[in-house]
Formats: sequence, C-alpha cells, structure tokens
Amino acid sequence: MSTFKEGLEDVVVATSSICFIDGARGILSYRGIDIHELAEKSSFEEVCYLLWFGRLPKQKELEDLTETLTQNRTVPKEVFQLMKSFPKNANPMDVLRTAVSALSLYDPEASANDLEANLRKAYRLTGQVAGIVAATDRIRQGKEPVMPDPSLAHAANFVYMLTGKRPDATAEKAFDVALILHADHEFNASTFAGRVTAATLSDIHSATTSAIGALKGPLHGGANQDVMKMLLEIGEVQKVSSYINEALAQKRKISGFGHRVYRTEDPRATHLRKMSQNLCESSGNRKWFEMSRIIEETMKRQKNLNANVDFYSATVYYVLGIPVDLFTPIFAVSRISGWTAHILEQLENNRLIRPRAEYTGPKYPAPYLPVPAR
Repeated sequence: MSTFKEGLEDVVVATSSICFIDGARGILSYRGIDIHELAEKSSFEEVCYLLWFGRLPKQKELEDLTETLTQNRTVPKEVFQLMKSFPKNANPMDVLRTAVSALSLYDPEASANDLEANLRKAYRLTGQVAGIVAATDRIRQGKEPVMPDPSLAHAANFVYMLTGKRPDATAEKAFDVALILHADHEFNASTFAGRVTAATLSDIHSATTSAIGALKGPLHGGANQDVMKMLLEIGEVQKVSSYINEALAQKRKISGFGHRVYRTEDPRATHLRKMSQNLCESSGNRKWFEMSRIIEETMKRQKNLNANVDFYSATVYYVLGIPVDLFTPIFAVSRISGWTAHILEQLENNRLIRPRAEYTGPKYPAPYLPVPAR
C-alpha cells in the first residue's frame, strides 16, 4: 500500500501541462509563461486561449476567440426565469451552482462529449458564468439582467452587466488582471473535483458544477469575503493595530494569509497589492489599502506569514463596487477557464480517478452477532 498523506498533501495524482507552481520560489506559470508577464502584458481572452490550446494566440486567432466568446455570452431566458424563482436571500454560490447545472438542459450539444463539442461548451460556459453571476445581484434587487454589450471585452462586459455602467480604463484593467491571476492554480480542490467528475465520462456541465460545489467551501473559496468583512468591522486606520494584536493574542484566524503551496509571497498577491493601491487612491478610498498594509506588515512581523491571493483581491473587488457575497462567485467567473482546460486535458488521456483508503476500522474478520445477542 502507498504511504497515507492526509489531505493528499504533496501527493502527485496526475501529469498536467497547464499550470506550474514552485511554492519555495513563489513561481506560478500558465503553460510555462510566468504569471507576472501575463498580468502585465496579456488579456483574459489571451489567457483563455493559452489554457485551452497550450500556446498564446496569433492576432487572427485572438480576434476569432474574442468574437466567439462575445457571441456566447447569452444566458438562456429559461435559466434567468429559474433564477427569479429562487429566494432573494439565496447564497450566490448556490445560485451559480444550480444555474450552471441547469444550463446543460438548454445546451445544444449537452450529450456530446468529443473534443470539439467540449471546446464549444467551454466557450459558452465562460461567457454564461459571467452572465449568471452578474444577473444574480440584479435579480435579487428586483432588476432585470443587463444584456451583454458586444463592443466590450470580457472583463469590462462583466462589470457592465453587474452595474449597468461601463467601467473606466483603470477599473477595466484591474478586473481583467484579476481574472488572469485567478484563471488557474494547478490541482486545487475545485479543479480536482472537476477532473474527478470528468474522469467518469460525465459531461462538462456536471464537472463544472462539481468544481463550483467545491469552491463554495470556506476552506477553498470565500477567504476574500472574510478579509473584507474584517476590514469593514475595523472601520478606521487607527483601529487596525489594536484589532489585529488582540485577534492574534486570542489566537483568532486572520484570513488572507498563508498558503498550502507557497512558502514565500504568493505571486498573485504582488499584482493585487498594486491594483488595490491604484484603485483605492483613484476612487478616494485610500483607507482600505492603508488598513491592509498595516495588517500585512503585522502578520509578516509577528507570524512570518505572507499575504495570499485573497487578501488584496478583497479591496480590489470592493472598490470596484462588487457586493462582498459575490467575491467567491467572481472567482468562478475567472476559474471557469482553468476548470474547462483541466476537464479537456483529463479527457485527452482519461483514466477513472479511484484512490484507495487506509482502513482504520475494526480488525477483520469482525464477528457478526445475531440481533438478540447484540
């Protein structure tokens, strides 16, 4: 029997050419290209192509993919009608999970599981997940969903569908970079859940629904929501030090710090820190960034913990006007690109994922006692 590792920590379960992480050196790359280069020079549409096809697109390929994604943003009206029947206080992740599952009922290729059909479904899902998340907030406010604007890129279009307003250049760039940074992260819990479902030869909607279910868990998604709730609770810059010192003395968890993989700074946090500063300053909400910096410095000094991707994404999303309970669904707006890339890769050379367990029950053979003797 193989050696048992709790939580499968450091256990290699498959090969993959999509994402490379070196936690000791703080390296993250998609298809070998450093995340810093992608964040600074690329777009989310380019990253989608890179994840799905294994290389960066040529100009015509990028134009074609951008047009394809634009054409596949429409959510079936039946799914919107279903969403309108949900309780107004429903958890947005529950809404997303259920709506994505329902999409399969109206997908023209729902039963097809070949590569070309799955690629087309990946395009549709990438556009539709964004539409569902944006519509979730509007529907619960009693508003109609905003239809996508074909003249806008993916990041700008999401902000438009959510708020009804076109974002300025700073906000569009910030959200586009955030989508790039969250697009993939190797075999995290949600990606692995999606691959496990895909490995049974189930459909891509089912695999994506599995991934969303895993992302909903607070040990995977949701940390940035907790970060923003903490900042809102603290309220003012001058209250930060006493709040954090008291929390640490009481051994309370401070969300947004530490990572299972990284032993140095999460490379995604490097960009999100800059984005948070730029957005907070340009919007006149500098206190959120100042508060975050004090917390980060305190955690580094007292606990030797680095900020992870969730810490600064909280203030980025908040200043963009995104409701706090939509932070985790927005993770899915980006990660759908990585999930579908992994599902496609799983199906290329598929083998049913069926690990073993280390048995710790009663010693075999345990006696069977008749009911009167128990």
